[in-house]
Amino acid sequence: MNASALPLANNTPLCYVYNSPPFNYSHPIASARYSSIFVILGLSSNLIAFIVLVKSFQRTQNRSRSFFLIFLGGLVVTDFMGLLVTGSVVISFHVTHFNWRTVDPNCHLCNFMGMSMVFYGLCPLLLGATMAVERFIGINCPFARSNMTKSRAISMMLMVWFSAGGIAFLPLTGIGSYHIQKPGSWCFFNISPEGKDMAFSLIFALAGLICIAVSFLLNMISVVTLIKVCCGQDRGQRRRDHEVEMMVQLILIMVIASICWCPILIFIAQTVLSGAHLRVGKLLLWLRFASVNQTLDPWVYILFRRAVLKKMFPRLNWSRGSIMTLYPSFRDTMRRFTSSSIGSSTLASSETGETGKLNVMPPSTPKPQPPSP
Repeated sequence: MNASALPLANNTPLCYVYNSPPFNYSHPIASARYSSIFVILGLSSNLIAFIVLVKSFQRTQNRSRSFFLIFLGGLVVTDFMGLLVTGSVVISFHVTHFNWRTVDPNCHLCNFMGMSMVFYGLCPLLLGATMAVERFIGINCPFARSNMTKSRAISMMLMVWFSAGGIAFLPLTGIGSYHIQKPGSWCFFNISPEGKDMAFSLIFALAGLICIAVSFLLNMISVVTLIKVCCGQDRGQRRRDHEVEMMVQLILIMVIASICWCPILIFIAQTVLSGAHLRVGKLLLWLRFASVNQTLDPWVYILFRRAVLKKMFPRLNWSRGSIMTLYPSFRDTMRRFTSSSIGSSTLASSETGETGKLNVMPPSTPKPQPPSP
């Protein structure tokens, strides 16, 4: 079906071509109560996290940590605005049951909500990948980040928002199209295996999956490097508790994003590539699953901070020099693991040098006996 020809034939606005309200559709999670509770919980969580982040940013004196907090603050603001913008439309529909054709005859509101869904959906994934790049450079190439300033970190975050906005704007240029979706409470791009709708569906799905893959790869490299530093021979001279804390938070953000977003991204790609009929129930389910990410993200920083963990687990010996020393068995295991991968050559050369020293040592001379009387 050619979507571009239909509006000319029957004067139907583009966003109502495939689905025209009102709908006779019901789903257990498509209700005003569920949407209201979900949005209020998400907004409260992000607001608490933002207040905590502002206080932490004012107290921190570590340069790398301040950069991390800027990106984390951008993530919290994005999640908050995403819930506020999209939640307002969804809740308003469930409360008033307004007719889209009457309220929005020219599809302006539908296009705005569709752009918001794409923008606020891609931003957390793009920010997660950007944070992974920043941590990768900070841990593996610290000298390359010597020129990094707070203004540049803010500029990078603005570039992420601009990139996500550019992708969200594509359907308004003809690459894809935004349509009202069942049960009539939201708008999203048309997931179709035809023409430009297929192109935009793949752009959205691949962009999200690539961000997750980049985050996973760079975070794993950073974790391995950090373990080598914390468990190596010089761990006493190179304590990096703040680095460990940031990597734990970043890994949790990546895991949550992967669990929440991979199902809907794979579902979209699989639907358009296979040419199968769109299953509305599964789309709504995976969308709700993805939206949970905006509520869980702030709790990563609220809960997984050293100050909070001290209160939650007061019996642990938090006075030691490194977080890694809190887990002696894990430390020793990783120490043996890293020594076999990166330390074997160093240890071998060290042992060879010590052996050579022993071989060239002059023979010990016997202690002279005292003269007999």
